[in-house]
Amino acid sequence: MKVTIGGSLKLAFRPWVEGLENVPAEGPAILASNHLSFSDSFFLPAVLDRKVTFIAKAEYFTTPGVKGRMTAAFFKGVGQLPVDRSGARGAGEAAIRSGIEVLERGELFGLYPEGTRSPDGRLYRGKPGGLARVALATGAPVLPVAMIDTEKVQPPGKVVPKLVRPGIRIGEPLDFSRYQGMEHDRFILRAVTDEVMYEIMKLSGQEYVDMYATAMKRQLVEAAKAEKDAEKAEKAELARAEKAEREAAKEAARELQQELRREAEEEALRQRAAEQRRSDP
Repeated sequence: MKVTIGGSLKLAFRPWVEGLENVPAEGPAILASNHLSFSDSFFLPAVLDRKVTFIAKAEYFTTPGVKGRMTAAFFKGVGQLPVDRSGARGAGEAAIRSGIEVLERGELFGLYPEGTRSPDGRLYRGKPGGLARVALATGAPVLPVAMIDTEKVQPPGKVVPKLVRPGIRIGEPLDFSRYQGMEHDRFILRAVTDEVMYEIMKLSGQEYVDMYATAMKRQLVEAAKAEKDAEKAEKAELARAEKAEREAAKEAARELQQELRREAEEEALRQRAAEQRRSDP
């Protein structure tokens, strides 16, 4: 199925690739990539001759019904590995164990150090827990990977892809054997992650943001909510002002009607008084 999917992707989108010679013909290796689009996990395996395994949510493999079975078959076909993400810490540990198992079998393991897709096309700070721990626990070389323009193929929130030609750059392998056995040292984990992110930045040409993409997404959500609340408050204030204007106009109309009635009554009194004077002898 990988051949079928990979061939279809290459035929339809014609992705260009640089650095294929850096991928070892055999043996374990970690492909650490930036993350721009849902389709990243499909385009990278499509250009490789070897199977590469990525982590995917377990829900993709357990959804009931015909659609669920088709989805599960698709993800299995492109080398996705189900991991239960029901708990943040448990999910991270499960992903690390899965990655180690893949590498111990001598295969390729792909992951995204940012932990989530970039919300704006920039490169964000890598999370040290997964990439560095797997690399140091296995001794596998790390290949930095840059996905180019995949966010244009399938922008976040879009279902139908666009026929845009994406690109992939694969850098030279990074050796962290000097840190072997130090996978529990948080300073070493950070140093390893930062080195990989720097190489990804050079390959991709992205602007680097020294904060986590998840934090930026929270900020964007909060900013959007604040903007929506402000618009709602502005509309409510405008509605109150319009209502006050209508009430003021109604009150003015009532006062005018009352004034006109008083004037009419006074005029009627004057006319009756004048008639009375004319009728008196």
